[in-house]
Amino acid sequence: MTARGLVQLEKIVKKHGSFEALKGIDIEIRPGEFFALLGPSGSGKSTTLRILAGLDAPTSGRILLDGKDVTGADARARDIAMVFQSYALYPHMTVAENIAFPLEMAKTPKAEIAPAVREAAAKVKIDHLLDRKPGQLSGGQQQRCALARAIVRKARLFLLDEPLSNLDAMLRLATRVELKKLQRSLGVTAVYVTHDQEEAMTLADRMAVFREGEICQIGRPADVFAAPNCIEVAAFIGSPPMNLITTRTTAGGVLIGGRHVPVAASLEAGRAVVVGVRPSAVRFDPAGIPVTVEVVENLGDAAILDLTLDGTPLRARYDRFPLPREGETMAVSFAPEDIHLFDPTTGRRI
Repeated sequence: MTARGLVQLEKIVKKHGSFEALKGIDIEIRPGEFFALLGPSGSGKSTTLRILAGLDAPTSGRILLDGKDVTGADARARDIAMVFQSYALYPHMTVAENIAFPLEMAKTPKAEIAPAVREAAAKVKIDHLLDRKPGQLSGGQQQRCALARAIVRKARLFLLDEPLSNLDAMLRLATRVELKKLQRSLGVTAVYVTHDQEEAMTLADRMAVFREGEICQIGRPADVFAAPNCIEVAAFIGSPPMNLITTRTTAGGVLIGGRHVPVAASLEAGRAVVVGVRPSAVRFDPAGIPVTVEVVENLGDAAILDLTLDGTPLRARYDRFPLPREGETMAVSFAPEDIHLFDPTTGRRI
């Protein structure tokens, strides 16, 4: 028997007139996996989630849940629980009534509803708030109520559409940890839409990086970070994102700041190339290439330095003290294993 919570999207296309919102999406999500759909606004991730939920129909392609084709199935027939960015709570109902609502819609016997509601509320630590209305709750408590309403369904699939984006930074961090623990304890497959790569990196077992209706890369967050397969992913993943320098190859290396820098790859000299270096991989070396410090962003335990290297902007993470001053000249170097190479025409990793 197929494991519960297997999701397969096959060649999903979504058109709005002549505009293609999705250009043939292929994803397989494993049972019990926390899978993130990551990308900037308008990249197609929320459209993919809505199609998966049955709230929107694809122009072409197939959706399979546990091996069964549900492409034409009604949203209610898919056994999916969804948590929206807005929480979508009923303001005139108490927390208990909000959580109970899906069970009442499913004609669950009354005697079973109250204990199920208490159990779901306890899992997200709001069992002491069951008599309150949503207007009496904080943003974090409303979000937990929306999660409890999804949990009570015991659905095979959780769909979460930017559920933390309305919370303040501290609460978002704490709730993120709780959400991961909750998903693990429930053993449920979760599909999570976010534009926040830090959320995707910390929560997801695997993720799909979207751009303009296409998936650029699917993989474990650590693998996508370590080896982005195109310029778009390199420029999006990482905080700050990867430095990208357009230059040419030399014999056994690349030209940066007028100097030969060795690389691990073997390329013919004189070829146009885009060099990628993470800010954390920029090394400060007195014998290196001269740079000018433009801006110092002090983070407390470290700083992000905005540098200029031969007219090209470069960002570097710096964890020594005292910090350099703006206008100061420093020197940087790059280790061959830290240099990523991309084709400037195709954007693909070399």
